[in-house]
Amino acid sequence: MKRKQNIRWNTMKILVIGFLSVIVLGAVLLWLPVSNEKPISFLDALFTSTTSVCVTGLVTVVPKYQFTIMGKIILLILIQIGGLGIIACITAFFMLLKRKITVKERIVIQEAYNMNSLGGLVGMVRRILFGTVVVEGIGAVFYAIQFSRDYGLVKGIWYGVFHSVSAFCNAGIDILGEDSLARYVTNPLINITTMMLIILGGIGFTVWYDVIDNGKKIWHREIPKKWCFTRLKLHSKIAIVTTLILLIAGTLLNFVLEYQNPETIGNLNTGQKIMASAFQAVTTRTAGFSTFQQSGMHEETGFLNIILMFIGGSPGGTAGGLKTTTFALLFLAFHTMLRGGHDIECFQRKVAEDSFRVAFVTFMLALGIYVTGTTVIAVIEPDTISLQKIMYETASAMATVGLTQDLTTHLRVGSKIVLMILMYAGRVGPMTIALLFAGKVNLQEKMRTLPTEKIMIG
Repeated sequence: MKRKQNIRWNTMKILVIGFLSVIVLGAVLLWLPVSNEKPISFLDALFTSTTSVCVTGLVTVVPKYQFTIMGKIILLILIQIGGLGIIACITAFFMLLKRKITVKERIVIQEAYNMNSLGGLVGMVRRILFGTVVVEGIGAVFYAIQFSRDYGLVKGIWYGVFHSVSAFCNAGIDILGEDSLARYVTNPLINITTMMLIILGGIGFTVWYDVIDNGKKIWHREIPKKWCFTRLKLHSKIAIVTTLILLIAGTLLNFVLEYQNPETIGNLNTGQKIMASAFQAVTTRTAGFSTFQQSGMHEETGFLNIILMFIGGSPGGTAGGLKTTTFALLFLAFHTMLRGGHDIECFQRKVAEDSFRVAFVTFMLALGIYVTGTTVIAVIEPDTISLQKIMYETASAMATVGLTQDLTTHLRVGSKIVLMILMYAGRVGPMTIALLFAGKVNLQEKMRTLPTEKIMIG
């Protein structure tokens, strides 16, 4: 038990220190004159590096005009490292060097990805890297079709590659200008390509390969087609169903609430309104691209999007936030207690009690970080800035989303530092929480029995 806890602690240190080291190195590189068209403060370089590695998308400068081609390439590399994660990148580096992955390193990979056994871990990382290259490559081709028409062949291909990586990694950083993808609000190709990349990146690699392996069995007629969903692992079922529910609900609510708002989707036709609403529901899953002005939304719509951002995407992928499975597990626990049940059940399976404990601790810590960050920025900033805008900004930072109601560039230095801390905590937080709390109860604690006493509730 003690050895397992030591390995878990070492894995946490690799993740925490690894991300921090990449952020600092990225800041130095982005601060260099060769990376900039005009002088940049180290704080802005550090903020940009943090938002890239933490795949968030909040920026204090406009990347298109601030950075040279060298600076944009550095941005791209930082986003890719942040999206894949430190462990996957280190493993990929070892593979390129054809260096053998030791047992100790395999255990670190196992802990980082919360796998049950050491078998097939390197193969899994290899599949993740291969799948990432394939999906980003396909996305780049579709983007390049449109961007080549708008910017020429060479720049169109470069823009295609950059935005495909940014969308798949759920970063939301663009090099198109100040309005993100607003000029493409009515363009189906850009909208659908972006949404599919965000969803594929945010659903989680474990879900990918569970679906693919199940599909292969159906193709080879090892199982009937009607079992295409039922044979999936419980994690995959919960992640897929929760994602679909949130996307459909988010699309409908954005559509209804903003239907007549001329500052967002009010001037579009019905089909375009549906597409823009769907895009907004998808991008709040921690992607950060936008096709309409976020500051133009009604307050009730902004509050809805805060909730969607806070929940975020699924674990094991490129998304941030509380995670869909954590949210689903808390809802299932609530439903179980409401009907007087004892065990948390889903799809005719009993969910392990340890999973609920980790989910509850993750939620409480995420909520605590969010409330603290919001309060601190509210104290730092003048009263002229509404609390709703600050809540939107901090939810976007902590959930590594990147959407803003035109607030980031106007914040004071202290608030920017708070946002960087929130982005960093949001990127490494849920993973380190799981590694810290899972399986920490030793045998003596399990055997210990204390007197039971009830307290008043409600």
